Amino acid sequence: MDLNGLKAKVIKAIDDHREEIINAGKKVYETPEFGYKEFKSTETTAAFLESLNLDVERNIAVTGCKATIKGGKSGPTVAILGELDAISCANHEDAVETGAVHACGHHIQIAGMLGAVLGLVKSGVSSELAGTISVMATPAEEFVELEYRNQLREEGKLTYFGGKQELVKKGYFDDVDIAMMFHALDMKDKDVLVGPVSNGFIGKKVQFIGEESHAGSAPEEGINALNAAMLGINNIHAQRETFKDLDRVRVHPIITKGGDIVNSVPADVQMESYVRARTIAGMLDANTKVDRALKAGAMAVGAKVEITSIPGYLPILKHESLDEILRENLFSLGIKETNIIEGGDFTGSFDFGDISHLMPSIHPMFGGVEGSLHTREFKTTDEEVAYILPAKAMALTIIDLLYDNASNAKEILDNFEPVMTKKEYLSFMESVDKVEKFEG
Repeated sequence: MDLNGLKAKVIKAIDDHREEIINAGKKVYETPEFGYKEFKSTETTAAFLESLNLDVERNIAVTGCKATIKGGKSGPTVAILGELDAISCANHEDAVETGAVHACGHHIQIAGMLGAVLGLVKSGVSSELAGTISVMATPAEEFVELEYRNQLREEGKLTYFGGKQELVKKGYFDDVDIAMMFHALDMKDKDVLVGPVSNGFIGKKVQFIGEESHAGSAPEEGINALNAAMLGINNIHAQRETFKDLDRVRVHPIITKGGDIVNSVPADVQMESYVRARTIAGMLDANTKVDRALKAGAMAVGAKVEITSIPGYLPILKHESLDEILRENLFSLGIKETNIIEGGDFTGSFDFGDISHLMPSIHPMFGGVEGSLHTREFKTTDEEVAYILPAKAMALTIIDLLYDNASNAKEILDNFEPVMTKKEYLSFMESVDKVEKFEG
């Protein structure tokens, strides 16, 4: 069958099963779970894939699942991904008791991924393709509940706090050549954003250690760890003019423990922060300056500080050839050029950025939602644009990559040089992952 005939069959299959796809997304929305706790969402996703007669591997990284679709001929492997976890936004009207809610739109990603897979399987077109489609529902994209993740790490259940990082280490991307996924975003009167870039970050856990004493009658006998922390934050502010504008640096600490009781000089004060930047070099430079600022705060009052650096995420890199294939498919689906935003500058971070350093990757944004991500205003407003359009666009892009003996995919791979090999990537992650104790 010719290329357009294959695409028409996939579109029809998705349209015929529209409600099933949307309902899968809604079911995930109704059971929001934090990272590495997405057991219900994993089961929902796995059951949907099994209904398509696919073999599913569950709990690939504590949670998450994977299935594989074989084409009619051998060829490259294209992975389509969706994220399972929710974010904490307790004041959202749909938040559950834990405060979890899919104000991140990850339930939409899962539905779009499942819709693309359904279209490829139900239509039977996968047998016309040369290669393999790897379907992965990935855990723990939101970098939250660090104590829980550290506990899992101490129990030997994981190494990295981010789900895709963990899957890279465990080898689930070893046989993947090209990766794709999408994200939901409020785009006002537009439908799709193509070719975003983003910041990466290094995570920080900081403990200032002072000496307690009576805050009213003998403060001179104590060492105020809260003052050390406040000085550290002010020292970070003093560094801001030294950050290069092009690096788009963002440092945003919070104090998670300010002391024990009000009438005792705080001796144990704890902070968390991200150190974000547009490049790896910018991340490392800013991180060095932040560490220096925190040590200076401790030194000023005679406190100690323990600084834990945690591998966060790498910046997203865009791939022009993949973006062009997606763009042409959007046009074929009736999306006008005026409704496509070209490029996007995000100072937030996505763990898909790590994947983009290893292989050709694509991460467009689709509309159909309203309200900023991670806020009480976030909601789905157009199910067709949010769920169905990305399912079709992703499926058609996979067809383009693996049709005609995977000629498009092979051309992309022949012209691609990864920023890092897996070995280099894991070595970088290990170099960032450290604890430094400053005694003052």
